[in-house]
Amino acid sequence: MASERITLTVPGPDGDREVGLSNPNRVLWPQLGITKHELAEYAIAVSEPFLEANGNRPVSLERFPDSIDGDSFFSKNPPKGTPAFVEAVTVTYNSGRRHPQLVLTETAAIVWAVQMNTIVFHPWASLAGQTDNPVELRIDLDPQPGTGFADAVPAAHALREVLGEAGLEAWVKTSGNRGIHVFCPIEPTHEFLEVRHAVIAAARELERRMPEKVTTNWWKEERGERIFVDFNQANRDRTMAGAYSPRALPTATVATPVTWDELNGVDPSAFTIRSVPQRLADSGNPWSGLLDRPGRIDTLLEWWQRDLDAGLGELPFPPDFPKMPGEPPRVQPSKKNAENWTADGRAR
Repeated sequence: MASERITLTVPGPDGDREVGLSNPNRVLWPQLGITKHELAEYAIAVSEPFLEANGNRPVSLERFPDSIDGDSFFSKNPPKGTPAFVEAVTVTYNSGRRHPQLVLTETAAIVWAVQMNTIVFHPWASLAGQTDNPVELRIDLDPQPGTGFADAVPAAHALREVLGEAGLEAWVKTSGNRGIHVFCPIEPTHEFLEVRHAVIAAARELERRMPEKVTTNWWKEERGERIFVDFNQANRDRTMAGAYSPRALPTATVATPVTWDELNGVDPSAFTIRSVPQRLADSGNPWSGLLDRPGRIDTLLEWWQRDLDAGLGELPFPPDFPKMPGEPPRVQPSKKNAENWTADGRAR
């Protein structure tokens, strides 16, 4: 028996497009009864601010063939049968491999991604026209066990001050879960590794000001009950849930831009697939014009060099990255035997 299928009429820059949606009544969020059709309607409702934040850049799709309670996988490359209105760009991954990656440029492309069972959208920090150089400096404030969203709020405000001292304008959004994402628009004049170093410089400065509340320790055993500044989210091919992306959580929360003035009173669980469209209709998009006034990371890179000169070196990379120059040993500190490692962090 053929599966149920409907056709949605989706407005776009070249006129309306007809986009098919199979199994529209499949329940993706069992606890709330949110269906694939409802997710597609949400995508249409938020498409303008969604594309402003996530469009025209490489994007990874986190796809759930059954529901959020089932298995998932990431889709980066255009699958067979991808319609012509879904674009792609060739990117270089951290391994040096090059491959086409999906790019969303219009509402119909987002609805197509929903048809492909996408729930979470993970955009790169760079645009399709220059994929090696980010247009955003991104910092993930990640609450550790014993802390929560409320603990990340003062850290976010302090981080805003740090970034302001470096000449950057900070924008903020909920992660859709427990954390906070802080973005700064930047000129695309530096590649990912340099932007990562700028993030580390800002993170270390924040840690100096809030040592009991914030940490840059990569190893979980060293973080304690503090907010972890996840500097590795600034790496090439490392992404976080984009603005207005749903999250695969029972409450159907959405990663939602907010103003700095409202951050203190924010309840991130209130921003859901069912509530965010009305929020946009009532209050508009707090991230409108995000990329209009890009800053430069020169000052942060000066701080990075200052810290290098003071003896603070490179920080660990994710385990799937090649060994990087100056990187410390990739071994949990409690399991490290100093006799087995050279001074430059290589195994003997």
